[in-house]
This record gives sequence, C-alpha cells and structure tokens, in this order.
Amino acid sequence: MSDLFSPFIKTDQHKELYQLVKELSGRVKKRAKETDQQAAFSEDNLRDLKETDYVTLTLPKTYGGREISIYELLLVQEKLAEGDGSTALSMGWHLGVVKELAEDDLWDESVFDRFAKELSQEKKIVNRIASEPATGSPSRGGIPETRAVREGDSYIINGHKNFATMASVLDYYIVTAYVEDKEEIGSFLIPSTASGIKVERTWDTLGMRGTASDDLLLEDVRVDLDHLVEMKQQSKKPKGWLLHIPACYLGIAIAARNDAIDFAKSYQPNSLNTPISEVPHIQQKIGEMDFELLRARQFMYAVAEKWDQYPEKRMELGTELAAVKVAATNAASKVVDLAMRIVGGRGLSKHFDFERYYRDVRAGLHNPPMEDAVIQMLARKAID
Repeated sequence: MSDLFSPFIKTDQHKELYQLVKELSGRVKKRAKETDQQAAFSEDNLRDLKETDYVTLTLPKTYGGREISIYELLLVQEKLAEGDGSTALSMGWHLGVVKELAEDDLWDESVFDRFAKELSQEKKIVNRIASEPATGSPSRGGIPETRAVREGDSYIINGHKNFATMASVLDYYIVTAYVEDKEEIGSFLIPSTASGIKVERTWDTLGMRGTASDDLLLEDVRVDLDHLVEMKQQSKKPKGWLLHIPACYLGIAIAARNDAIDFAKSYQPNSLNTPISEVPHIQQKIGEMDFELLRARQFMYAVAEKWDQYPEKRMELGTELAAVKVAATNAASKVVDLAMRIVGGRGLSKHFDFERYYRDVRAGLHNPPMEDAVIQMLARKAID
C-alpha cells in the first residue's frame, strides 16, 4: 500500500518529524479503544507526548522547542490522528495556542517568558477555555457569563465553562471572562492547581470521546492582576494554526481508508474466487476515497505552504483557511462512509475500529468555523 504522506514530505526536517510521529501514532492507536470507552484523555498518551517533546514542537527555539511551521504542524497532526483522532485534536489545541502566543505577542513579554520556560522545562500543557452552556461557541460573539471582579490586587473569577478539552490533565487554563472593572472581555491564565477549580465529568458524547472535553467550574478563583493576560482584541487576523482541525479529521479518514483496503485485500467470501478488492464496485469506492483525500489534502497543504512562505499575505487568507476546514471535514466524512460501505456490517462491530472512525469524524462538522458561516463568508467576498 502506498504511503499517502510521501508526497508531502519535502525536507529532512519533514522526514525527522514524520518518523517521530509515526512511532507515536502507533502507540496511541493501541490505546484508542480504551480512551474511547473511558471518555478520558490517556495518561499514558500524555506521558509519551511529553517524553518525546511532542508537546513543545511549536515553542520557539530560544526556549528549546522546534518552532515548527504550520505545514509541519499539519504533517505531524494528520499522522497522529491516523493513530487516534481524539489525541490529535486535543494536542492540536495545545500546540496551536502555544504557536499563536509565541508569534503574535499577545502577552506581556515577562509573563510569556515565565510561561514558556515552564512549558519547555516541565512539559506543561495549556488550552483556551472559552465555550459556555449559555453562550455557545465564542465564534458566534456571545458575552461570557463567567465574571472577573477586582478585589484589591487580585481578581475573583466565577463561572461555568464547557467543551474544556483535556480539562483534567491541563496544567494551565486560559479562561475568558467578562472583566467588570474594565467592562470588557479578557482572558486569564489560571493554573490547574488554583483553589476553586473543579472539573466536572460531563463528557459523554458520540465521538471524540478521548478528548475528555468536560466542564470546568470556577468558584471564587483568586488570581493576581498579572494573570489577566489579554483583553479582547478586535483584530480579524486569520489564525493559520486552526488548520490543525482539518488535518485531524483527514488523519481519521486516512486510517479508515487504510483499514478498508486491508480488509478488501484479505476478505474473500466463498461466493468469489478472489478477494473483494478485485470486485469493480469495491474498486470504485477505493478510488473515490483516494480522490476525496487527494483533493482535500492538496488544498490544505497548499494553503499551509502559502501561509508559511508569504507572511505578508496572511491577512488575505482568512477565506481560504475557513474553506479548507469545510472541504476537509466533508471529504473526511465521505471517505469514512465509503470505508463503511466496503466492510459492510462488520463496520458496526466494536471488534473493528470503523465504528469509532465513523463516530469521531462526525465531530468535525461541529468544530469551528461552521459551514454556514464559511459559505456566507465566500458569498460576501464574491459580492464585494
């Protein structure tokens, strides 16, 4: 079976990163069924990701990281997702947030310096925690009900967050809240050890169960003033690192495609003289899978390459970044559907991975940006 990653491995660093993640992908694949059943982020996966320095890939080199590009981020994330989509999606948020903070100078330099050194030396992990039950996705513009009230040299924070990916294993939360004395939305860097923090096990979903995106409760959490690290910025600067989302779902699709082909080449019912891989309608489905993957992946990596090579043009890439997500997640869903048709009723069995691929890939339809918003964005751009 041809390696679908070969066309996108172009440099010695790509080869090195690919070999690193190839081994990791194999490890997390062995634990995928267990993490899916438990709806928990695997401690064993986390240990492997830290010991191999995967968690510091996007840190600047000055802090001991690899400072990988967006293209390289997609390469490793897609391969990791081939092993387990939920692990890859979770790590994508951490790696993307770290890359954004390092490149966009969002924080005071001294605060980021302390934070980055901890990530480098202690392999700590972080995620933004923004969604709330009452406001829905932050991308829709809701005002957080989480409130931060100043009290002397501290802020007291109370609120209820949901979709807090990896909540139980994070070292830091970047929590959005309405800052009352400033009458504006801000973000607070809160250590997971802070008093008043509670993770409520609410994550019981159809797919991506291993992300353990539980609820985060904050009750009278007290932080120093310098933990208010950001105030809401009105900048519409595109976020190239969000391409980790389509990369993840395409990785799941690749896993389903590979397993389906393996099955087709080995399964021979007694009604046939050959394996079903020789049957025309099976070959049609295999060809359709590769067509969908080729089209979506070429689009995704081309946009990533443009982001990396032409930084002066990044402000023009918002529409393309959004379109990649929609194209990739729709293609990934179609590929998994085709894989399920190839294996037939076996795809519904818990003894195979297909039913997990089927469930996990559907989650991509609900990750930002949403398809309706992207289509409207394309329409407005065309009209303007």
